[in-house]
Amino acid sequence: MDILMIVPASLLVFILGASIGSFINVVVYRLPAGLSVLWPPSRCPHCLNQLKAYDNVPVLGWLWLRGRCRYCKNKIAARYPVVEAVTGIIFVLVFLLFKVSILTIGYWAFCSWLLALSLIDLDTMTLPNQLTQSGLVLGLIFQIVIGFFPEGSSVGAIKHLMMGIVGAVLGLWLFDAIALLGSIALGKTAMGAGDAKLAAMMGAWLGWKYLLLAGFMACAVGALVGGVAIALSQRRFGQKIPFGPFLALGAAIALFGGEAILSVYQGLFFPVT
Repeated sequence: MDILMIVPASLLVFILGASIGSFINVVVYRLPAGLSVLWPPSRCPHCLNQLKAYDNVPVLGWLWLRGRCRYCKNKIAARYPVVEAVTGIIFVLVFLLFKVSILTIGYWAFCSWLLALSLIDLDTMTLPNQLTQSGLVLGLIFQIVIGFFPEGSSVGAIKHLMMGIVGAVLGLWLFDAIALLGSIALGKTAMGAGDAKLAAMMGAWLGWKYLLLAGFMACAVGALVGGVAIALSQRRFGQKIPFGPFLALGAAIALFGGEAILSVYQGLFFPVT
């Protein structure tokens, strides 16, 4: 794509992503509370006044209001525009990597699910079944679609579907096994059931090979962050931390750099002679 087209296209993609990020904020707030994510329209959580359309513009609305509700003047958390901006950036990165394709649309959805689940896990230490299960189903549908197009091959669709199913089953079994072994070693629950369900969802989207890479990266980064937090006395040994965000980060690393990482790994340990 010509550079003159990339810049305006990326801007439009960022706006789309930021708008999706605004909806992710709604999902993260309402879903754990058992509220509808569609009704009522966006409103201040303090005074419950409905936001005007121009106040609800992603990122800019928060800046215009200087981080405070127009009506009650209570502070609006800075996380709202941050999530919108981060979602916009993720959408642009996916677009630049996969261009105008079915892959781009699919991975926009995948990353949105990962972000929503990560934020909910950070807030509540839970990973809602509504998101992990719907994300898994979408991942399998995605595999069918990319296997069928562009050649229109039913054989390709079945092959990709099986790859997604194997990845989902492996993710569920692997992290269930890790949870069991961890619980035996620590003498208490080491990992929530939602983590295994998230891993299954990731496997449906990424396939078994990239799932293993994502799981390894999640465990490595999680161990590093946990070790640093303990060293800085921010957490005690054995204290629970949400693992969902680390799984999501591992999935993002596998999505954006998995091919390069596996190529380097193969070159180091299994060089072609």
